[in-house]
Amino acid sequence: MRVLLVEDSNRLRAAVARALKRSGYVVDEADNGEDGLWRAREFAYDVVVLDLMLPKLDGLDVLAALRREENRVPILLLTARNTVEDRVAGLRGGADDYLGKPFALEELLARVDALCRRRFDHPSTLIRVGDLEVDTDRRTASRSGERLDLTAREYRLLHVLALQPGKVMGRPELEQHLYDELAPPMSNVVDATVYQLRRKLGAAGAGTPLIHTRRGQGYVLEET
Repeated sequence: MRVLLVEDSNRLRAAVARALKRSGYVVDEADNGEDGLWRAREFAYDVVVLDLMLPKLDGLDVLAALRREENRVPILLLTARNTVEDRVAGLRGGADDYLGKPFALEELLARVDALCRRRFDHPSTLIRVGDLEVDTDRRTASRSGERLDLTAREYRLLHVLALQPGKVMGRPELEQHLYDELAPPMSNVVDATVYQLRRKLGAAGAGTPLIHTRRGQGYVLEET
Protein backbone atom coordinates (compact mmCIF):
# COMPACT_ATOMS: atom_id res chain seq x y z
CA MET A 1 0.00 0.00 0.00
CA ARG A 2 1.24 3.48 -0.92
CA VAL A 3 0.56 6.51 1.29
CA LEU A 4 1.08 10.22 0.67
CA LEU A 5 1.90 12.15 3.86
CA VAL A 6 1.45 15.95 3.64
CA GLU A 7 2.64 17.63 6.86
CA ASP A 8 4.76 20.77 7.32
CA SER A 9 6.22 19.85 10.73
CA ASN A 10 9.49 18.08 9.96
CA ARG A 11 9.55 16.32 13.31
CA LEU A 12 5.98 15.03 13.13
CA ARG A 13 6.27 14.09 9.46
CA ALA A 14 9.42 12.07 10.12
CA ALA A 15 7.80 10.24 13.06
CA VAL A 16 4.63 9.39 11.13
CA ALA A 17 6.59 8.32 8.05
CA ARG A 18 8.76 5.98 10.14
CA ALA A 19 5.68 4.43 11.77
CA LEU A 20 3.98 3.90 8.41
CA LYS A 21 7.07 2.35 6.86
CA ARG A 22 7.55 0.01 9.84
CA SER A 23 3.96 -1.11 9.26
CA GLY A 24 4.73 -2.02 5.66
CA TYR A 25 3.53 1.05 3.77
CA VAL A 26 5.40 2.77 0.96
CA VAL A 27 5.43 6.47 1.88
CA ASP A 28 5.89 9.66 -0.16
CA GLU A 29 6.18 12.96 1.71
CA ALA A 30 5.37 16.62 1.09
CA ASP A 31 5.84 19.61 3.42
CA ASN A 32 3.43 22.04 1.76
CA GLY A 33 0.03 22.03 0.09
CA GLU A 34 1.19 22.79 -3.45
CA ASP A 35 3.67 19.90 -3.46
CA GLY A 36 1.12 17.60 -1.86
CA LEU A 37 -1.50 18.41 -4.48
CA TRP A 38 0.99 17.85 -7.30
CA ARG A 39 1.98 14.45 -5.92
CA ALA A 40 -1.64 13.40 -5.40
CA ARG A 41 -2.32 14.24 -9.04
CA GLU A 42 0.85 12.64 -10.36
CA PHE A 43 0.85 9.30 -8.52
CA ALA A 44 -1.72 6.70 -7.50
CA TYR A 45 -2.08 6.46 -3.71
CA ASP A 46 -4.13 4.19 -1.51
CA VAL A 47 -4.47 6.82 1.24
CA VAL A 48 -3.52 10.48 1.69
CA VAL A 49 -2.72 11.75 5.20
CA LEU A 50 -3.27 15.50 4.93
CA ASP A 51 -2.61 18.25 7.47
CA LEU A 52 -5.02 21.19 7.31
CA MET A 53 -2.67 24.05 8.24
CA LEU A 54 -0.11 23.98 5.43
CA PRO A 55 2.08 26.62 3.77
CA LYS A 56 1.46 27.68 0.15
CA LEU A 57 -1.91 25.91 -0.08
CA ASP A 58 -4.29 25.08 2.78
CA GLY A 59 -5.23 21.45 3.34
CA LEU A 60 -8.93 22.17 2.72
CA ASP A 61 -7.99 23.69 -0.64
CA VAL A 62 -5.98 20.58 -1.52
CA LEU A 63 -8.95 18.42 -0.54
CA ALA A 64 -11.38 20.55 -2.56
CA ALA A 65 -9.16 20.48 -5.66
CA LEU A 66 -8.86 16.68 -5.59
CA ARG A 67 -12.58 16.16 -5.12
CA ARG A 68 -13.41 18.61 -7.93
CA GLU A 69 -11.21 16.49 -10.18
CA GLU A 70 -13.11 13.38 -9.02
CA ASN A 71 -10.01 11.96 -7.37
CA ARG A 72 -11.57 9.57 -4.84
CA VAL A 73 -8.41 8.60 -2.95
CA PRO A 74 -9.27 8.14 0.77
CA ILE A 75 -8.10 11.18 2.75
CA LEU A 76 -7.36 11.33 6.48
CA LEU A 77 -7.20 14.90 7.76
CA LEU A 78 -4.81 15.92 10.56
CA THR A 79 -5.20 19.18 12.43
CA ALA A 80 -4.73 20.98 15.73
CA ARG A 81 -7.95 22.89 14.99
CA ASN A 82 -10.04 20.19 16.58
CA THR A 83 -13.41 21.97 16.82
CA VAL A 84 -16.75 20.66 15.67
CA GLU A 85 -16.82 23.29 12.91
CA ASP A 86 -13.41 22.19 11.61
CA ARG A 87 -14.41 18.54 11.57
CA VAL A 88 -17.67 19.31 9.79
CA ALA A 89 -15.89 21.47 7.19
CA GLY A 90 -13.39 18.72 6.47
CA LEU A 91 -15.93 15.92 6.24
CA ARG A 92 -18.33 17.96 4.13
CA GLY A 93 -15.41 18.85 1.88
CA GLY A 94 -14.95 15.18 1.05
CA ALA A 95 -12.54 13.87 3.68
CA ASP A 96 -12.99 10.26 4.74
CA ASP A 97 -11.72 10.58 8.30
CA TYR A 98 -10.44 13.15 10.77
CA LEU A 99 -7.77 12.96 13.48
CA GLY A 100 -7.02 15.79 15.90
CA LYS A 101 -3.55 16.63 17.17
CA PRO A 102 -1.95 15.44 19.33
CA PHE A 103 -2.63 11.81 18.47
CA ALA A 104 -1.20 8.38 19.17
CA LEU A 105 0.68 6.84 16.26
CA GLU A 106 -1.14 3.56 16.89
CA GLU A 107 -4.47 5.28 16.26
CA LEU A 108 -3.23 6.90 13.06
CA LEU A 109 -1.99 3.52 11.79
CA ALA A 110 -5.32 1.92 12.62
CA ARG A 111 -7.22 4.64 10.75
CA VAL A 112 -4.98 4.39 7.69
CA ASP A 113 -5.43 0.62 7.66
CA ALA A 114 -9.21 1.00 7.97
CA LEU A 115 -9.28 3.42 5.01
CA CYS A 116 -7.25 0.98 2.90
CA ARG A 117 -9.63 -1.84 3.75
CA ARG A 118 -12.68 0.32 3.09
CA ARG A 119 -11.33 1.33 -0.31
CA PHE A 120 -11.11 -2.29 -1.38
CA ASP A 121 -14.36 -3.27 0.37
CA HIS A 122 -12.67 -5.41 3.03
CA PRO A 123 -14.19 -4.45 6.40
CA SER A 124 -12.26 -7.17 8.23
CA THR A 125 -8.52 -7.13 8.94
CA LEU A 126 -8.43 -10.73 7.67
CA ILE A 127 -8.40 -11.34 3.92
CA ARG A 128 -9.09 -14.90 2.78
CA VAL A 129 -8.55 -16.31 -0.70
CA GLY A 130 -9.06 -20.06 -0.64
CA ASP A 131 -6.76 -21.45 2.05
CA LEU A 132 -4.65 -18.27 2.08
CA GLU A 133 -5.17 -15.83 4.96
CA VAL A 134 -3.62 -12.35 5.10
CA ASP A 135 -3.80 -10.52 8.43
CA THR A 136 -3.50 -6.80 7.65
CA ASP A 137 -3.36 -5.91 11.34
CA ARG A 138 -0.36 -8.11 12.16
CA ARG A 139 1.11 -7.87 8.64
CA THR A 140 1.35 -11.64 8.40
CA ALA A 141 0.11 -14.33 6.02
CA SER A 142 -0.54 -18.04 6.31
CA ARG A 143 -1.70 -20.84 4.05
CA SER A 144 -3.44 -24.00 5.18
CA GLY A 145 -2.73 -22.79 8.72
CA GLU A 146 1.03 -22.60 8.11
CA ARG A 147 2.67 -19.22 8.73
CA LEU A 148 4.56 -17.86 5.72
CA ASP A 149 8.01 -16.39 6.28
CA LEU A 150 7.76 -13.34 4.03
CA THR A 151 10.04 -10.37 3.47
CA ALA A 152 8.51 -6.89 3.67
CA ARG A 153 8.44 -6.66 -0.13
CA GLU A 154 6.84 -10.09 -0.51
CA TYR A 155 4.16 -9.22 2.02
CA ARG A 156 3.35 -5.91 0.31
CA LEU A 157 2.95 -7.60 -3.06
CA LEU A 158 0.82 -10.42 -1.65
CA HIS A 159 -1.33 -7.91 0.24
CA VAL A 160 -2.03 -5.90 -2.92
CA LEU A 161 -2.95 -8.99 -4.93
CA ALA A 162 -5.12 -10.41 -2.11
CA LEU A 163 -7.11 -7.20 -1.79
CA GLN A 164 -8.32 -7.64 -5.36
CA PRO A 165 -8.54 -11.38 -6.04
CA GLY A 166 -9.32 -12.16 -9.63
CA LYS A 167 -8.02 -8.80 -10.90
CA VAL A 168 -5.06 -8.90 -13.27
CA MET A 169 -2.44 -6.35 -12.19
CA GLY A 170 0.35 -5.25 -14.49
CA ARG A 171 3.96 -4.75 -13.47
CA PRO A 172 3.82 -0.90 -13.46
CA GLU A 173 0.80 -0.97 -11.15
CA LEU A 174 2.46 -3.44 -8.80
CA GLU A 175 5.71 -1.46 -8.79
CA GLN A 176 3.86 1.55 -7.38
CA HIS A 177 3.12 -0.48 -4.25
CA LEU A 178 6.75 -1.60 -3.84
CA TYR A 179 8.64 1.68 -4.25
CA ASP A 180 8.30 5.29 -3.23
CA GLU A 181 9.17 8.07 -5.67
CA LEU A 182 12.76 8.28 -4.38
CA ALA A 183 13.51 4.62 -5.14
CA PRO A 184 13.39 3.90 -8.88
CA PRO A 185 12.09 0.40 -9.66
CA MET A 186 14.74 -2.26 -10.11
CA SER A 187 14.64 -4.41 -13.20
CA ASN A 188 12.51 -7.57 -12.86
CA VAL A 189 11.87 -7.00 -9.14
CA VAL A 190 8.15 -7.79 -9.54
CA ASP A 191 8.90 -11.01 -11.38
CA ALA A 192 11.51 -12.01 -8.81
CA THR A 193 9.15 -11.26 -5.90
CA VAL A 194 6.32 -13.23 -7.53
CA TYR A 195 8.71 -16.15 -8.02
CA GLN A 196 9.59 -16.20 -4.32
CA LEU A 197 5.94 -15.86 -3.30
CA ARG A 198 4.93 -18.75 -5.53
CA ARG A 199 7.66 -20.90 -4.01
CA LYS A 200 6.58 -20.12 -0.45
CA LEU A 201 2.86 -20.43 -1.19
CA GLY A 202 3.46 -23.72 -2.97
CA ALA A 203 5.44 -25.18 -0.09
CA ALA A 204 2.59 -24.33 2.31
CA GLY A 205 -0.24 -25.38 0.00
CA ALA A 206 0.81 -28.75 -1.40
CA GLY A 207 1.85 -27.11 -4.67
CA THR A 208 -1.59 -25.77 -5.63
CA PRO A 209 -0.94 -22.44 -7.41
CA LEU A 210 -2.59 -19.22 -6.31
CA ILE A 211 -0.66 -16.58 -8.29
CA HIS A 212 -1.12 -16.90 -12.03
CA THR A 213 0.52 -15.17 -14.98
CA ARG A 214 -1.58 -13.55 -17.67
CA ARG A 215 0.80 -13.28 -20.58
CA GLY A 216 1.26 -9.71 -21.73
CA GLN A 217 -0.94 -8.40 -18.90
CA GLY A 218 0.49 -9.19 -15.49
CA TYR A 219 -0.38 -11.31 -12.46
CA VAL A 220 -3.56 -12.35 -10.69
CA LEU A 221 -4.21 -14.07 -7.37
CA GLU A 222 -7.12 -16.52 -7.44
CA GLU A 223 -8.07 -20.10 -6.81
CA THR A 224 -7.95 -22.37 -9.86
